[in-house]
Amino acid sequence: MLTIVPVYVFVMFLSTQEDDSSLLCFLQCKFGKGPENGPEFFYDPKYALRLCLKEKRMRACVHIYRMMSMHEEAVALVLQVDSELAMAEADEVEDDEDLRKKLLLMIAKHVVEQEKGTKRENIRKAIAFLKETDGLLKIEDILPFFPDFVLIDNFKDAICSSLEDYNKQIEQLKEEMNDATRGSDNIRSDISALAQRYTVIERDEECGVCRRKILTAGREFGMGRGYTSVGQMAPLYVYPCGNAFHAQCLIAHVTRCTVEGHAEYILDLQKQLTLMGNEARRESNGTLSSEESVPSMTTVDKLRSQLDDAVASECPFFGDLIREISLPFIHPHEEQHVLSWDIKLNAGSQRNISLPT
Repeated sequence: MLTIVPVYVFVMFLSTQEDDSSLLCFLQCKFGKGPENGPEFFYDPKYALRLCLKEKRMRACVHIYRMMSMHEEAVALVLQVDSELAMAEADEVEDDEDLRKKLLLMIAKHVVEQEKGTKRENIRKAIAFLKETDGLLKIEDILPFFPDFVLIDNFKDAICSSLEDYNKQIEQLKEEMNDATRGSDNIRSDISALAQRYTVIERDEECGVCRRKILTAGREFGMGRGYTSVGQMAPLYVYPCGNAFHAQCLIAHVTRCTVEGHAEYILDLQKQLTLMGNEARRESNGTLSSEESVPSMTTVDKLRSQLDDAVASECPFFGDLIREISLPFIHPHEEQHVLSWDIKLNAGSQRNISLPT
């Protein structure tokens, strides 16, 4: 490829001597898809730009600037020729709103400061230009481009229109704030109702794991695991689905069924709560030395909350089933496997079967 680069350089030089159409046609030529890890064009864009600037081929320069993503330079150059072409150039970057606004401001400044005509005509052109920006530019964006002594009467309609737009935006924001306030009130109400929620357990209700009565005396399960008994009953969990579990049975079931790391995390929390419970009992018996400190209830409550989240965030029997309701029967990555089971009949073996009416 290196051997034919001088040929393209020579062709480019000859093209700059012709009209813009032949030059633009050459500049738009590519390698097709281009060689792997190679340049996309036959020529060096920087060299082409220098050559076109030297020959004052403005349209070609604009094309090269655009190709090199130098849109600001392209707009600045095309403004020397035609402001309408500059507008078209700004529209090329419609996906980048910030850059497009910057380019439109360059064009607006040119319209205000460089257009030949009376001040009133320039004002009319500027306001007409605002309407072409689809609301991206406001009247306040172009006011700094006008002299300080320009009469505001000339902008009355544009200013009133802008104020009306702002008023609509303010009303919309107020409505969104009201919606957010109502939403937060509903959340607070739900939280308050959640704190008051209760469930009724029958006397014969069984633990979902050990199948013993859920209202079993606490001493039968040992209370040295960081739990607080419910009166004379063992600590327990009850889910909205109706399943109930002794705390120790639930922990044993979850640690047996979960992954090793999660099981170790649960057992570590249990161990910490047990140690804190032992320290609290030593304090109540008067055997704790003055140098030792009893853990605060805040720490204990935090550990209990972490343990609750680890073992009781969902019913161990129905949690997975509920999650699977929203899952498709066939996952996207299994489509090819499903298609492989399609039964394809040969055209010659197909028969039309008439069903009785």
